[in-house]
Amino acid sequence: MKNFNFDNLEVPIIQAPMAGGFNTPELASSVANAGAVGSFGFSFTNAEKIAETLFITKKLTNGFLNANFFVFKPIELPHNTILLKAIEALNKLSFQETYELKIPQEPFYFSLEEQIEATIENSPSIITFHLGLPPISIIKKIKNKGIKVGITSTNLKEALLIEKSGADFTILQGFEAGGHRGIFDQEKYDEEVYLDNLIKIVKDNIKIPYVAAGGIMNGKDIKKVINLGAKAAQLGTAFLCCPEAGTSEIHKQYLLNEHKRKTKLTKAFSGRLARGIVNKYIQEMENKSILPFPAQNTLTTPLRRLSIKKNNGEFINLWAGKNFHKITSLNANDLVMKLKEELKD
Repeated sequence: MKNFNFDNLEVPIIQAPMAGGFNTPELASSVANAGAVGSFGFSFTNAEKIAETLFITKKLTNGFLNANFFVFKPIELPHNTILLKAIEALNKLSFQETYELKIPQEPFYFSLEEQIEATIENSPSIITFHLGLPPISIIKKIKNKGIKVGITSTNLKEALLIEKSGADFTILQGFEAGGHRGIFDQEKYDEEVYLDNLIKIVKDNIKIPYVAAGGIMNGKDIKKVINLGAKAAQLGTAFLCCPEAGTSEIHKQYLLNEHKRKTKLTKAFSGRLARGIVNKYIQEMENKSILPFPAQNTLTTPLRRLSIKKNNGEFINLWAGKNFHKITSLNANDLVMKLKEELKD
């Protein structure tokens, strides 16, 4: 394992972890070899696959790697009336293909303890968490192995809780970020703070380092957050069109060509707020019944997989930050080098 320290980071960039197959060994290793941090979103990955993926990737790089996990909360499926309404909502979509819908069954997610055990055995430099605080026992276990811990915050209260937990740093996620909103409890009021203001609110109230995330696409954006005190910038959308990324071709086409479209937060794909490019699915599922997270994610998986197979971008989760129109299709190494050069300007 390569011990991580922000001061040892050649390029102050963390390639954002993105669950759902977007991160690949080729992408993470290319980013790490270029002097930044390569990442994996392992939330929906079993322990065996995590171990295999990290083993393969560490053969490709000696650089910094980050493994990320959602902090799932226990859920129960709603009664049959809601279940049937959620299924009916999908059946009424204008999607023309036939597919089978199955009611999600427990367990709705993998054991975090087992996932972390497999991760620690393959010793990435960093382990990060999204959607809440993991058990303190897990944080201590990770840190005892010399691995750094980072946790996403979307407001000052969350950042203070993260500092108190013993985490090494926090990732400040602005409201403009793509993918799942990192707020601890989505049933409570979301302050919806954009990144610049979030940094200004948090910076003088915590002592641990912070990474900036949300809408960051180029060197100018990175320099701005570094000047505001961030130790690094986390970029997700910027890497989605790299050839090494696991992004579907239809998703890439929308990112590169559908710049007139806006992004929107929706619960319709997974049951939890996530930002993506507006398409027919988001529009047609407005105010429809959905299952709790992550059961809705499981329920919609067959639809999304078939849509990708049919090259239909109107019924898949087109995760993207608000500034996706700035995206390029450079390979990962060239993108990191470009960002590094832009930082010098």
